[in-house]
Amino acid sequence: MDPLFEYLLRLGDDRLILGHRLSEWCGHGPALEEDIALANVALDLIGQASHLLRLAGTVEGRGRDEDALAYFRDAIDYRNAQLVELHNGDFGHTIVRSFLFDAWSVLLLDKLQRSTHSELAGIAAKAHKEARYHVRHSGEWVIRLGDGTDESHRRAQNALDQLWPYTGELFASDEVDRAVAAHAIAPDPPTLQPAWREVVTDVIRRAMLTLPADGYMHSGARQGRHTEHLGHLLAEMQILARSHPGAKW
Repeated sequence: MDPLFEYLLRLGDDRLILGHRLSEWCGHGPALEEDIALANVALDLIGQASHLLRLAGTVEGRGRDEDALAYFRDAIDYRNAQLVELHNGDFGHTIVRSFLFDAWSVLLLDKLQRSTHSELAGIAAKAHKEARYHVRHSGEWVIRLGDGTDESHRRAQNALDQLWPYTGELFASDEVDRAVAAHAIAPDPPTLQPAWREVVTDVIRRAMLTLPADGYMHSGARQGRHTEHLGHLLAEMQILARSHPGAKW
């Protein structure tokens, strides 16, 4: 398989799946302003996914557009990290998950906007502006929850402890990553980890939370091994397109 196609799927799937997860908060946020904010972040991520999956379809050259890639693949064909597919849990869990992803995404997009692949660089440049807002939004909420009430602190710490073992996958490198890095299309994932850890550590410290110890890290999603959560998410996300294939709206 073309490493560039595979890499673009990873980028697009991360954002598609997290965007869908955040959209589930629409009408359920803790305050009207935050309800709208989460919906806007979800729209940003789904918009980024649309551009990336459209480019992936062009690179693949088999006539699949972004809709075909989003709605007519099975779970085993998705390449998103397990972190983004996990169930939302409570608001604190969603916010901590978003922050851990956002802190990584903004660093990655900063590198990708200087990619030797001009189309990917263009997509990344626009997405980077959005990602800067995303990480500021989620980071401020982590601080607010962690340094808030005893209950909000407890929930934020529990979320951090539960989600930390899923962060290692963001920095795992395989032959796909090494192939695109060799052509200066994208950075090798491990090179992003020191800066990510610095950003995360600073926010966690300001939130009066405790950074979990490194240990076992979940992996395999980049090769199609996912949690049960993804199957349930796709069943909901894809039902309309699969019930009416080829429909135009």
